[in-house]
Amino acid sequence: MLMAVLGCVYLHFETKKKIAHDLNGMQRPNFLKKPVHISSTFGILTMTELLFVTMFCALLIWSFVNYLYISFGHLYIYPKGEKIWQAKLSSVSLMLGYTGNICWAFLFFPVTRGSSILPMIGLTSESSIKYHIWIGHISNLLFTLHTIGYIVYWGITNQMFWMLDWGKTYVSIVAGWIAMLFGWAIWITSFPSIRRKSFELFFYTHHLYLFYIVFYMLHVGGTYLFMILPGIFLFIIDRYLRFLQSQKRARLVSARLLPCGVVELNLSKCLGLHYNPTSIMFIQVPSISKLQWHPFTIISSGNLEPDTISVTIKSLGTWSRNLYQELSSSSKTHLEVHVEGPYGPVSSDFLRRESLVMVSGGSGIAPFISIIREVIHLSTQPGLHIPRMYLICVFKNSIDLTMLDLLLPTSSVISQEIFSKLELKIEAYVTKDIEEQPKPNRDLIRSIWFKPSPNDSLVTAALGSRSWLWLGAIITTSFVMFLLLLGTVSRRLIYPIEHNQQYYNFSGKVLWDMFFACVGVFIVTSAIFLWQKRELSSTEGKQVQNDELYFHDGETKELESLPRESLVQDITVYHGTRPNLKKILFDCKGSDVGVMVCGPKEMRHEVARICSSGLAENLHFEAISFNW
Repeated sequence: MLMAVLGCVYLHFETKKKIAHDLNGMQRPNFLKKPVHISSTFGILTMTELLFVTMFCALLIWSFVNYLYISFGHLYIYPKGEKIWQAKLSSVSLMLGYTGNICWAFLFFPVTRGSSILPMIGLTSESSIKYHIWIGHISNLLFTLHTIGYIVYWGITNQMFWMLDWGKTYVSIVAGWIAMLFGWAIWITSFPSIRRKSFELFFYTHHLYLFYIVFYMLHVGGTYLFMILPGIFLFIIDRYLRFLQSQKRARLVSARLLPCGVVELNLSKCLGLHYNPTSIMFIQVPSISKLQWHPFTIISSGNLEPDTISVTIKSLGTWSRNLYQELSSSSKTHLEVHVEGPYGPVSSDFLRRESLVMVSGGSGIAPFISIIREVIHLSTQPGLHIPRMYLICVFKNSIDLTMLDLLLPTSSVISQEIFSKLELKIEAYVTKDIEEQPKPNRDLIRSIWFKPSPNDSLVTAALGSRSWLWLGAIITTSFVMFLLLLGTVSRRLIYPIEHNQQYYNFSGKVLWDMFFACVGVFIVTSAIFLWQKRELSSTEGKQVQNDELYFHDGETKELESLPRESLVQDITVYHGTRPNLKKILFDCKGSDVGVMVCGPKEMRHEVARICSSGLAENLHFEAISFNW
C-alpha cells in the first residue's frame, strides 16, 4: 500500500515533465527492455519480465518447500492411528493451498487499470494481462490439487463429513467448495479454445469473480486474507472509480464509416484530459449491449486535437459488427456511449528515437495513427526533435487501404508547411489481391454527425487533471479508515468475547474485514469523485457550446485538407506480396532506430527476433503489443 501511494506521487511529477525532443537527449539502448525469450506459449519476454517471472517462480517453489519442511516436522500432532503417508498427504494438500494463496497476492495487480505500481516498472494494464492469465492458471491448478488432495485424504480416512462443515472457530470447508465451483467456471471458460469461440460466455462468467473472492475469503480466514488484501484493496478502488466514471454518457460528436468495416468514433473531451500515444479506452454502447465493455485504441493526439478523442473499431466480432450495421443502416442523430479511461503509458519516450519503424497488420495500424498525429503536433513546436517515421502496413484486401485515410484528423486543419516538415514514408502491402486494384473510392467513406444531448458529458479523467495525487489521497485515506474501523470493532466487540475464553465467529471476522474495506473505499472515493465533478462542471459548459457548432441542421461539411490528398497519393502499395521485414529493418539507416509492431502474433514474434538477433545494433524493440 505504501508503494502504491509513493507511486502516485512519483507519477504525478513524472507526467508534468516535458520530453526534451533534442538529439542530445535521445533515448539510449536499454538492455533490460531487450527481448530475450520469444515463444507462442509465453509471447515476447524482455529481460526485466524474465527476471520477475524467475523471481516469482522461485518464491512459489521456496514457499512450498518451506511450508512442507515445517509441516513435516510437526506430523506428531495428527490423530493417532493415522498412517504417516496419510498425514503427509493431508499436509501436502494444505501447503498447496497456502502456496496458491501467494498467487492471489499478485493476481489483481495486473488487472488494476489505473495502477500506480505497474507504470513504475514500465508496464501498462493492457500489456500486463498475460501475467494475470499465468497467475490465474497457476493458482487454479494449485487450488484444484489442494481440493483433490483433501477429498482423497478424507476418503481413505473415513472423514468425508468434513466436506459439509462450516466451522464457527475454523475455516469453512463449504465456503471453499463454493469458491472452487466459481473458480472452475472462470478457469474453464478462460482457455483460448473457449474464449475465442464463445467470448460472451467467457465475459459473463468472468464476472463471477466477485462471488469467488467473497467465498474464498470466508474459507481462508483473516490471517491469510491480509496477505492478499493490498492487491484486492487497490482493485476495488480502481473498479469503483471505473463504475463512477462510466455512469456519465459521453458526448459523441461524429463517426466515420469506412467501406472496409472500420468505424471511427469522435467524442468531445475536456481540455484538461491528457494521454499519450498508444493509449486505449473502454467503450460501452447500451443499444448494442448493456453489459459488454470493449477496449479500443485511441488514434487521436491529445495535443493536436485538444477537444476531441477518437477511437477506431474494426468489425471483427458480434459486438463490433452490430455497431457498424446500426450506424450504417440508419440516420441516427444521437448514440448513447459510455467510456472508461483512457489508459496507457505514462510517457512516450520512444519519440526520442532518431527514427521510428512501425510495422502493423490489419487493424494493428491504430496505435501508429496516434503516434503519427502526435509527431505532427511536435512539428508545430519550434526547436523539438522530429523523428523520421517509416510505416509498414499489411492488409488482406485493397479495400482495407481506406484505413490509411485515418492517418490525418478531420477535426483540425494541417497546413502544407507543417506537413512538409514530416519525414514520413509509408509502404502498404496487400496480400490477397494479386493484381493491382483500382484505388478505393474515398467517396464511399461516410461521415455521420450527431446532435448533442443535454444528458451528454465531456470525456474526462475520473479524478481530474491531478488524478495521481487524488488517487494517492484515496488510497491513503480509505486504508486508514479501514484500519480505524476494524480496530474499533476488534477492540469493542471481538476482544471482550475472546477475552472471556470464548470464540468469536470465524466467518464473522472475515465479513467485518470485507465490509470495512468496502466502506472505506466507497465513502472516500465517492467524496473525492463528486468534488472533482463539481470542479469540472464549470469548464464543461463552455466546451459544450462549441460542440454544438459542429451540428447545424443535421449536416456538417468535412474539413478539406490538402496534406490528406498528397499523403494518400504518396503511399507505395504492393499487391500479392508480404514485406521482407528482415531486409527492411536491416537496411534502416541511423544509430538509434526504434522498432514498434502491432499485429498478428507471427508478425510480432518475427520483428522481435530480428531486433534481438544482435545482427543490427541500431535496432531497439519497443513493445506496445496489446496481446501476446
